[in-house]
Amino acid sequence: MAIPRSWLFVPGDRPARLQKALRSGAEAVICDLEDAVLPTAKADARREVAAFLASERPAGSPPLWVRINGLASNLAGDDLDAIVPAAPAGVVLPKPDSVADVARLDEMLAGREVQQGLPVGSIQVLAVVTETAHGVTALPGYVEHPARLVALSWGAEDLSAELGAVKNRDAHGDWLFTYRLVRSLCQLAAAAAGLPAIETVFPDFRDLAGLQKTAAQAFAEGFSGMLAIHPDQVPVINAAFSPSTEQLAEARRVVAAFAASSGAGAVQLDGRMLDRPHLQAARRLLEMAR
Repeated sequence: MAIPRSWLFVPGDRPARLQKALRSGAEAVICDLEDAVLPTAKADARREVAAFLASERPAGSPPLWVRINGLASNLAGDDLDAIVPAAPAGVVLPKPDSVADVARLDEMLAGREVQQGLPVGSIQVLAVVTETAHGVTALPGYVEHPARLVALSWGAEDLSAELGAVKNRDAHGDWLFTYRLVRSLCQLAAAAAGLPAIETVFPDFRDLAGLQKTAAQAFAEGFSGMLAIHPDQVPVINAAFSPSTEQLAEARRVVAAFAASSGAGAVQLDGRMLDRPHLQAARRLLEMAR
């Protein structure tokens, strides 16, 4: 699976916005049944999302994902009953306390896939793994995970509420220490599990310069994509998570240098010593471009 650079959240009870999202340039659209939908509108949102998933869409439309309600809410089963018949590309799982919640979701999806005649495992999962304190402390457990889990992301707002924090950013808009730590732990857990890490949302959708800075930094640090909350954020994210012409040219030179010294553990290039991690990084950039 090619991991999307941009993942756009859209409230599930806003059909006009769902249709607009198809033209946003987002590489994945997440129909939201959780935080963007009031408790009194959950049933209506399920019906709207199910109809949207089953509708005919223009050629080249992005894959459709659904953020269900967390397993502890007792709403997830109803969410899955509504959406699995329409075979979404994937499910976003919020607030897991550990990889055991992903395993439980895996079983819930598998049973419904069988009932609907879908291949078991065809609906993938993105887990937002830092929204509870238990979730943060259980991050090492993702080393072993169900095959349908394809990426990890992180979030700060629900964790802030659980910690009793009145803010999670400083006066400059940068994450406070706890949230920088949690972000890094999510990325490390994803790498240990062999999964891509997806950067969390940038809440000020009017501050595109701030978004560009944040997205470019996330790309430089090794994140594979980013969540978005507004269509205007999508082009900025797509550009930030695209290797530049100069980066690709340098990556090709690194790969070529190793190819010319077959079997060598290290090579020289422009007076620099490069070893296998440099080759791995170059190949990753080239793969992202493909």
